[in-house]
Amino acid sequence: MTSREQELLGRVPTQLFIGGQWTDAEGSRTLVVRDPATGDVIREIADASPADGIRALDAAVAAQEAWAATAPRERSDILRRAFDLVQAHKEDLALLMTLEMGKPLAEARGEVVYGGEFLRWFSEEAVRISGRYGLNPEGTGRMVISQRPVGPSFFITPWNFPFAMATRKIAPALAAGCTVVIKPPELTPLTTLFFTTLLVEAGLPSGVVNVVTTSSSSSVSGPIISDPRLRKLSFTGSTGVGQKLISQAAEGVLRVSMELGGNAPFVVFEDADLDKAVEGALLAKFRNIGQACTAANRFIVHESVAAEFGRRIAEKVGAMKVGRGTEEGVQIGPLIDDRAVAKAQELVTDAVERGATVLVGGQALDGPGTFYEPTVVDGVVPGSAILREEIFGPVLAITTFTDEAEAVRLANDTEYGLVSYVFTQDLARGHRMIDQLETGMMGLNVGVVSNAAAPFGGVKQSGVGREGGLEGINEYLSVKYTLIPA
Repeated sequence: MTSREQELLGRVPTQLFIGGQWTDAEGSRTLVVRDPATGDVIREIADASPADGIRALDAAVAAQEAWAATAPRERSDILRRAFDLVQAHKEDLALLMTLEMGKPLAEARGEVVYGGEFLRWFSEEAVRISGRYGLNPEGTGRMVISQRPVGPSFFITPWNFPFAMATRKIAPALAAGCTVVIKPPELTPLTTLFFTTLLVEAGLPSGVVNVVTTSSSSSVSGPIISDPRLRKLSFTGSTGVGQKLISQAAEGVLRVSMELGGNAPFVVFEDADLDKAVEGALLAKFRNIGQACTAANRFIVHESVAAEFGRRIAEKVGAMKVGRGTEEGVQIGPLIDDRAVAKAQELVTDAVERGATVLVGGQALDGPGTFYEPTVVDGVVPGSAILREEIFGPVLAITTFTDEAEAVRLANDTEYGLVSYVFTQDLARGHRMIDQLETGMMGLNVGVVSNAAAPFGGVKQSGVGREGGLEGINEYLSVKYTLIPA
């Protein structure tokens, strides 16, 4: 580890953040955070208990009334200052993400830019919360429609985008006037802890954001979710866990936002610009080492161009540099842990046993670290696990279709519906795909769709609610109707 890395890690808090104070976990329990590229322990931090989680909720509840009454402009200014501080600490945040999660440094910098935009976007939306006023149809009264903050909110964030997933939830909540308890992932908690120091520097009042890190997510989350004072739950992660959380949230009739699993189709029609399709495929599949819910999972390519598409993709993928994300020119870092490597290998092996061909890659790499070769698998047949399950790794799987109707059927043949990608030069066909593909988002001739100004979310078992865009702040607002006699 370099002196720069050691110095940065030394500036990351190791305690819980509750009620504006850094504090030890109950019993001074700790957990370790490892660098997936080396397996080395890089930091030891507080390991919260269920009682610590309730302490954090206590603080959020205590701060709720004052924060809701804070002027929208003041909330806006705090978010804007946080955005400016993020820009000033861009290199710190990027390096920290690379150390704890493994993504290449260039991609980590991109995440800082993307995640920071939620702070700027919602700093602007904070002062635009509006309502309605007007005469009712009978002429007997005036209707006042106003919006109020939902109230204390609990966030559970994933390990794959440690910064952006925190800002994507925290920013709209603060803009709306809600206080927050956030539980970062056990595997990548350091970025959230460091970001919290920037929120404090930006002037965030005590108790408005509280952070609990823990190795026992369910035992800490359960009491918070079941507490009648909590009014909102937001989770990003697997569909299986999301279903359990929705069930728990039902008892208290909590507002929920769930950004869950994906199985994104990437459809390449016969008239597609193959240069653009290949470029889009590399972005849609290998961004974040393939560890993204928006990653293209099933490459559904017209039979007339499938061979050429596969050849071009394999050539590009075979030239990718694998290594620790801090190394110059690295494009593929480590997967998050041994289980992720084993899963990637399992899916590739199943596809090959059913008749698919590995064009490039296809093997785990020897340690240290949890690396898997960037891989292209061609001729994947229906029924293969790789077409049904979220890959979450650098494996690109190609299957073919013969006509548009079959492409739509294959693309929609999944319980998931987060995002889809379509490459065609036929504008009318593109519009038909917008209408027919069952996903909450779609990229038409592009391989990346995420943007702070756009509503992010899916349909079917990919979740409920939206993050970002004009819609994002509404997840943290409740509508109140008042009638005034005429």
